[in-house]
Amino acid sequence: MSLLRPPEPVLAIARRLEEGGFEAWCVGGAVRDAMLGHPHLDWDFATSATPEQVRAVFGQRRTIPVGIQFGTVGVLDPMGTLHEVTTFRRDIKTDGRHAEVEFGATLEEDLARRDFTINAIAYSPSRDELRDPFAGREDLSRRLIRAVGDADARMREDRLRALRAIRFAARFEFSIEQATLAAIERSAPHMGRLSPERVKQELEKTMEQVKRPGRALALWKSTGVLGTVIPALSNIEDDTLTALDLLPPPGSETKPYRGFMRVAVLFIELGESEARRALTALRFSRVEIRRIGDLAATWSEIGGAIEGALAGERRPLDADVRRWVAAIGRLDLSPFMRIAGALWQARRPSASDRALQSRLGSLYRRMLLAARNDPIVIADLAIDGDDLRMAGITDGPLIGKILHALLDAVLEDPKHNTRDWLLRRALSVER
Repeated sequence: MSLLRPPEPVLAIARRLEEGGFEAWCVGGAVRDAMLGHPHLDWDFATSATPEQVRAVFGQRRTIPVGIQFGTVGVLDPMGTLHEVTTFRRDIKTDGRHAEVEFGATLEEDLARRDFTINAIAYSPSRDELRDPFAGREDLSRRLIRAVGDADARMREDRLRALRAIRFAARFEFSIEQATLAAIERSAPHMGRLSPERVKQELEKTMEQVKRPGRALALWKSTGVLGTVIPALSNIEDDTLTALDLLPPPGSETKPYRGFMRVAVLFIELGESEARRALTALRFSRVEIRRIGDLAATWSEIGGAIEGALAGERRPLDADVRRWVAAIGRLDLSPFMRIAGALWQARRPSASDRALQSRLGSLYRRMLLAARNDPIVIADLAIDGDDLRMAGITDGPLIGKILHALLDAVLEDPKHNTRDWLLRRALSVER
């Protein structure tokens, strides 16, 4: 198998298991990705050894009981990479979220409980042998996602498989086999049984792994899955899904905000309160909820004005640009404008030419200059509340009112941001 070349630490784990008298097969995503020619670091194993026997072979220091009840032990290789080693198993029963398993199964029985044929291929490094009882290799060549065995049964066993099928299809640009797609549609009404955490995790994986996640979310919508797992997005516009594909992919760990932007674009048009409710229901963090909620509020406040300026012939005034930057905030300027640009481009496919791109780029550069050089928040003013109190202005709500009035004047003309001018203006505001 010229493409199946597990790294030496993986070969060493397989050898240790076989030297202990147990079967050791590489399974899952690493085998699938290797056959597709994609790099994959997470090589996992299926073995005839029980969890206790796996821990005895590798010792307590190199093993972590990541899922003993399901037969899984994590084995650390010399580089510190964790490899899951799972005992051959068969399902006894499942409620669509959790399965009860028993050990003592064969490799073929273990593969039969997996979700899709492309994930049900096993490879023995020592014998350079593939086991592929469900024609997963053929489906890889046909670029097809197909459930193992009875598609409806696979979906009942774990409702998350519907979302996984869609993610794999979008990630690899495969089709979903008709019977499997029909089973996903029949599974959709029952997917409310999934925990919010699992839905959130699958959504984030889709945003991180799929080059064009709009296709995946379109399938979530057309199959009825989206309306069940994220009801707030059930009527999401096709333009928004198109915008999703216009945003840059996460790409690397140095640009984690890109994944955040992809999530944000789904919720920003809901408005602040609805976006916060939907994100809270999905168990997003408080920081993520606040940031996306703030972006949604800003979009509602100024999105239409900026879009109108881009569509019109008149160049936005400098004061307008400063006020937009003040509303967005320095830290959110980049994600907001990337999201906004993607949404505008998706809505105006005929205008997504050089003219629109030129206007958008020009506006963004002006915003960056304003954010860098101009006073756009109260803390940037040349005076503060203490200065106003020392000038004899009564303490209390009036101080905040005056500071906001001064900021508005400075946004109109930054040259006014001097101590003398601001104090004179403050005293006139008070009178």
